[in-house]
Amino acid sequence: MLAALARGTSELTGLLTGADVKSTARVLRQLGADISPVRDGVVSVQASRISHPASRLHCGNSGTTARLMLGILAGQRFAATLTGDASLRRRPMRRVTEPLRAMGAEIQEKGGDALPLTIRGGRLRPLTYTTPVASAQIKSALFFAGLTGNVGVTIREPYRSRDHTERLFVHLGLGLHERGGAIVYEPSDRTVVPPFRLSIPGDASSAAFLVAAAVLAEGGELVIENVGVNPTRTGFLVVLARMGARVERVNLRDEGGEPVADLVARPAALRGTEVSAAEVPTLVDEVPVLAVLASRAAAGSETVFREVGELRVKESNRLELIAANLRAVGVEAEARGNDLYVCGTARRPSGRVETARDHRLAMAFGVLGTIPRADVRLSERASVAISYPRFFDDLRSIRETGKGKRER
Repeated sequence: MLAALARGTSELTGLLTGADVKSTARVLRQLGADISPVRDGVVSVQASRISHPASRLHCGNSGTTARLMLGILAGQRFAATLTGDASLRRRPMRRVTEPLRAMGAEIQEKGGDALPLTIRGGRLRPLTYTTPVASAQIKSALFFAGLTGNVGVTIREPYRSRDHTERLFVHLGLGLHERGGAIVYEPSDRTVVPPFRLSIPGDASSAAFLVAAAVLAEGGELVIENVGVNPTRTGFLVVLARMGARVERVNLRDEGGEPVADLVARPAALRGTEVSAAEVPTLVDEVPVLAVLASRAAAGSETVFREVGELRVKESNRLELIAANLRAVGVEAEARGNDLYVCGTARRPSGRVETARDHRLAMAFGVLGTIPRADVRLSERASVAISYPRFFDDLRSIRETGKGKRER
């Protein structure tokens, strides 16, 4: 998105080739950007002035695409309609549209608090805002609105959420800093996004599933290279350490303002723990796989995830489905209010899992199925293409190799 707003040609390497990234590229092409095919992880982006799209902007399954594009469109003086697949059309959008309306964008809802909706941008007002939930998507959308509308934005959060957008703004010299506990974007009269080259670190959320498979393995060692270890994304490693799994970070370095390392994971005996509400923003996408690991903790030990109600409005109602699917394979698990309780067991997991076409659920229970003599049957596997198309191939190679496997 930032490359599409730059003046000149940018080159991205290491780019994820999942469906969500392709949805973003498709939408940006509709708005006038010249983007090379998203394949082999190398993409060039030739920016041009954002222009009125000839048709609806279809964001596929990607909430990130939809919400951040709303911010970009808020600063454009034309109307555009955004939609998505059936899952995305159920996800809440007012958490982004309400502060954008406060900035001056006109937004017409066609189906209540969801897509499709039409946004007409234009002259925006500065905004000072406290987000109702810790959400990098809300924060990023508002910073994009400040960037495209050339107005200041000050944001406070209940807890610190992922900060990839802030780091990239700073890396590109785009006038973002912290002040008095708030994150502040201050444009100048000459604010221009420069073209850039960026090597993108491996996705921490995708790596978490491979780490989990290594922790549950009977032996061996897994090295996962070039993983982003931004502290706002690695809460799952902190929780794993409390559960008894030690994952080493080696070859630490920096890529475009992001900390990067190779992860070394080994099998471990696990114990239950409690995940606090303050930790959840740093591991919200990893709750499904952490819950699977919690189910393999010492028999009778309990793991509690506090205030994970946000999982109800992901690609599926993840909170209820995590608990229901764990029970389906023989694990004691329950969602009570916004908390999730999982009890460890040594029993062989066996049963059918309903993924509801949610890639995180498919991957998490795919990991559970690697346990010797497990019989975990997934309702589908195709949904992993959203974020990790080669997931089951990599999982199979880890299981078959058993030791010393290196994944990039």
